[in-house]
Amino acid sequence: MIQFKRDFNFMGARKFAAAFSILLILISLGSLAINGLKFGLDFTGGSLVEVTYGNPVELEDVRASLRAEGYADAVVQTFGAANDILIRLGEAHDPQLGNTILSILQASTDDTVTLRRNEFVGSQVGEELREQGGLGLLVALAMVMLYLAFRFQFKFSVGAVLALAHDVILVLGFFSIFQIDFDLTVLAAALAVIGYSLNDTIVVYDRIRENFRILRVEEPIEVLNTSLNQTLSRTIVTSLTTMLVLVVLAMFGGEMIYGFSIALLVGVVVGTYSSIYVAGNILLMLKVSREDLIPPPPKEDIEVEEVP
Repeated sequence: MIQFKRDFNFMGARKFAAAFSILLILISLGSLAINGLKFGLDFTGGSLVEVTYGNPVELEDVRASLRAEGYADAVVQTFGAANDILIRLGEAHDPQLGNTILSILQASTDDTVTLRRNEFVGSQVGEELREQGGLGLLVALAMVMLYLAFRFQFKFSVGAVLALAHDVILVLGFFSIFQIDFDLTVLAAALAVIGYSLNDTIVVYDRIRENFRILRVEEPIEVLNTSLNQTLSRTIVTSLTTMLVLVVLAMFGGEMIYGFSIALLVGVVVGTYSSIYVAGNILLMLKVSREDLIPPPPKEDIEVEEVP
């Protein structure tokens, strides 16, 4: 196991961390309000064109040909064989679009290219489903708060839910600022970020609860610093190994899972940061104390006999 120095004063930088988090949230919310999310075809619908080459073709060559003609947002992927190409575009459906795409591809290669189909693709996520998904997310956060309030204490549940909201807002803000396509795979990654961040926060909170019961002299800020240092090895090793896999997926996984990998990569970084600074910082703001976790001893009625 990798060993780290165990006397970092994490909470000493809590005010700077709070200001930094607030700044990132404001930037993210501002971008979401002004730019919005660049929804993919799963949300908006569009056109689908399938072509077949005589020989296997590189997907990047097909994308380059389409970009040169103004179709920079086209999603290109293989469909079965390596020479069967599926192209999804956000364009309004046009009966002649397939022939236009076919002409572009034929002009960029000496191989034979055949048009297989040209059709409209409806959005997989309608307005009703979006509303239901948002409602489901709120219900899930409420259940998380209830669970943590039962397992730990109400202040811990507030801290965990606010840390989760912090992570999701920053992930969405990242996609809004850089205008990366937001599709169903990215939505799945955003939900996975919630699970990852919550697990990380619960590990830290569990150690904080134990130390409040063990370290009976230290102040809350010292208890939090001790707990964060004790869980630092686990947090760093878990985050680094997860990020290593996600970097490989983003680089070599192809276009279809690129957004998924980026969303999870950003989420892991933000989730690791929030489990150290946001979740603990909120506990201090709520003035968590040992009395919140250790119930007072029961009062026993002692009968005192009068001495005659």
